[in-house]
Order: sequence, then C-alpha cells, then structure tokens
Amino acid sequence: MQNNGSKYLILYFPFIMALLLADLPKVSYILAWLGSFYLFYICYAGKIKPLPNDRPVIEQLFRPVFILHVIFAGYMACTSIFYFLNALGYEYSTYLGNSYATDSLFNEIAKCQRLYVLGHAAFLHGLLSAMRYPVEKKYIANAKSMSILLFVISLVTLPLNRFLVNIDAVIQLGVQMGNLSILTGTVAFAFAINEKRRNMIIATGILFGMTFANTLISGFKEPVILSVVLFGLILLPVYGKKLIPVFGLAIVALFLLLPTFIGKYRGVASSGVSAIEARDQALNSIVDNENLQEELHNNNWAFLTDRISEIGMFVNYTSTTPSKVPYYNLNIVKQAIFSIVPRAFWPGKPDTESMVMNRPYNAGIISRDAVVSAKPAYIVDCYLSFGHLGVLAGLFFYGFIAQYIALKSEELFGGYFLGTVVIFTGLFQILLRGNCFEFMFNTVFWSFVSVFLIFNFFKARSIIIPI
Repeated sequence: MQNNGSKYLILYFPFIMALLLADLPKVSYILAWLGSFYLFYICYAGKIKPLPNDRPVIEQLFRPVFILHVIFAGYMACTSIFYFLNALGYEYSTYLGNSYATDSLFNEIAKCQRLYVLGHAAFLHGLLSAMRYPVEKKYIANAKSMSILLFVISLVTLPLNRFLVNIDAVIQLGVQMGNLSILTGTVAFAFAINEKRRNMIIATGILFGMTFANTLISGFKEPVILSVVLFGLILLPVYGKKLIPVFGLAIVALFLLLPTFIGKYRGVASSGVSAIEARDQALNSIVDNENLQEELHNNNWAFLTDRISEIGMFVNYTSTTPSKVPYYNLNIVKQAIFSIVPRAFWPGKPDTESMVMNRPYNAGIISRDAVVSAKPAYIVDCYLSFGHLGVLAGLFFYGFIAQYIALKSEELFGGYFLGTVVIFTGLFQILLRGNCFEFMFNTVFWSFVSVFLIFNFFKARSIIIPI
C-alpha cells in the first residue's frame, strides 16, 4: 500500500458500511460495533503504520497507541452492547422478552453507534498521523534508583496538591499535582518491587495502600479501577504472562463488586457520617450480605446498561439535535476556550458547570430543578457542534494532540519511563476517559503548562540533565 494519506481511508470502512445499511438499524448497529474491533486489529497489525519498535510491546503499554487507545476508544465505542442487548429484551445472556425499544429508538441507537465508530476511526487517524518513534533524546534522568526518585516526587506533590487546591488562582495546578502524586506513588511501589529494595518496598507499599484507601472514599469507580490497571501494567514487564491471570481476576473482581460498593458508600455517606465510616459500613454490608449474589446480579446489569456506557444519553442528544435544538457550531468551543482563563484574572467568569449543564437542559435530558450533573461526553459535544463533521474533526484533533503531548513528554523527560509513564499518564489522565469540551480544554491546557513547569524545575535540580 502506498505511503500516503489514502491509506487512512481503510479506517472509515466500518462507518461507510454501517451507513449504507442504516435502513436496517439492528444490522447497522452490529456492523458499527464490530467495526471498532476491526479498527483495533488494523492498528495492532500495523496495517497503516508499524507499531513503535524501539522497545518490546510489553514495555511500552503506556504509550497512547496502547493504553489510551484501548481505554478511550473501548469505553466510548464498545460498551454500548449491553444497552443494545437490554433494548432487545435480554438480561445478560437470558432473553426475557420484555423489550421496551421502538423502531425509532433502534434507529437512534444505530445512529449513535455509527457516530462512535466514525469517532474511533478519526481518533485513530489523528493518533497514528502524529506517532513518530523513537523520540530523539535530549535529556536523561539523573537518578540511581527510579523508585526513590518517584517516591520523593510523590511525597513532594502530595502536600502541594493540598495547598494549591485551596487557592482559586492555581486550583487546576493543584489538581494536577494530586494526579501526579497518586501516579508516582503507584509507579514507585512497582519499581521498588522490581528493584527488590526492601525498605523502599515497605515505604512505597504504605504510600500505595494509603492512596488506594483514599480512592475508595472518592465515591467514584474510575480512580479505583485505574489504580489497579496502572499498577498491573507497570508490573507486567517484570513478571510477564504469569501476572496476567492474577491481574485479570483483580479487574473482574473490581467490576463485579465496585458498582454495589459505590452505591452503598454513597447511600451511607449521604446520611452525614464521615467518609471513612461510610467506607467501612459499605464494605461490611457487602461482607455480611446473605443476598449478595442476587444484589450483585441486579446492580451489575444496571451498571452495564446505564453507567458503563453513555449511549443512553447520546441517544437523547441525537434525537433532539438538530431536529429541536440547532447545532451549537463554535459556541461550545468558545466556551471551552474561555474556561481556560483562571478566575483570578477574570472575576466575572461564568460558572463552567452552569454553562455545560445548559446543553442537557436544552435537550430535555434532565430538569433544571434536578440537582445532578450530566455533562456531555467529548464525542457528544463534537456532534452537538457540527454533527458528523464535528465528530470527524474533533476526534482527529483528540488523537493527534494526545500523541503530540506524549512525544513531547518523552523528549523533555529523557525517554519512556519518566516522560510517558509518569508525566504523560500522571498529568493527562482525563484523556483516558474524556469529558465535555470545557473541562477537557481547561485540564489539558493547564496540564501542558505543568509539563514545562515541572521540566524546568527538574532541570534546575539536575533531576534531568542534557545528554
């Protein structure tokens, strides 16, 4: 195949095929859904661009083409299958025959899945277009022990997080320091195990345990799962394939137990008890629950159909835009750019959450009186802006920028481990799941600023030195 832009056209075959069969919505949905697995195959078989070969695959899993691609695109485009099965009348693999879906709903489900596979193709197009490995090294890490360096970084950034999040002018920087502290603490523990330093294993293990315990009182499932995923991926090169069964069982257990635990935790926490007490009560209620199996069965299906996928909300948006609510064109982008400005420099800055919530209000997804947050996903904002063209351009931009930032991180911080594993993954975790435009633009912009602040600090302290 010729080495030109036309080779990327094969990424869009699933969308085109599903679009041609739009009059058969169930068939169109299946083609679009399977299309994302085709895109994963195209990517990892190197059909468009060879995978980076400067290190073994198992030792570069934190690069965007691996972890970011799998989590972001997989979550966005592949999890809708449970919602689709539920609409057909299934619960797990059992047909209950109580389908609530109309032909109109199946048309919208298929349309959303076509948008997902279009977005997946555009995201991969942007990512592969920007992928240039190996990165030319200009600096190297000046550390005898990576576990000690990461442990110190985690200890320094933790109090910085607590201090900065209380100052409006730099609250975003404080959030980034918190993410970096959690990530470096996790990586430090894994490196200590790899280096077989007993004292560091104990110290970093305590830090990791404290961090993991805190994620359990966050009230969200993602931080807990992400901590385990990152820890497993770091240890994978050390222990190889024998770690996969243990790692896999841990992830399965989390997905089985977390929806029920988080639901119980939120219920107890809403009564006014402390976060730690709420956590302990939630754990005890699971351990002592005689009907746990039935409860897990019901809660997990509800989680799979309503929470793990956002297609249900996407359907609401596509059914009202542009038929009832016109496309927003550049209005959302403008709001996202304005959101970057710190409130300290703009005292009259509109509340970002309120601006975002106007979109679900306008679409009739929730009432203005409801005290809930229903921020649109990134791909939804792309669609609300310019329809299919917005999805194509917005997701290409997403993949391209993510890959560019990862390359710049490796260039500045002396290679893969400090650049990609620590800096890129630590500061840009929002890229793994995405968010609405306003929160994405704000977080990515200030995270990129943080990259250069940390780079100059590390350089001044000779933590990284020129080659």
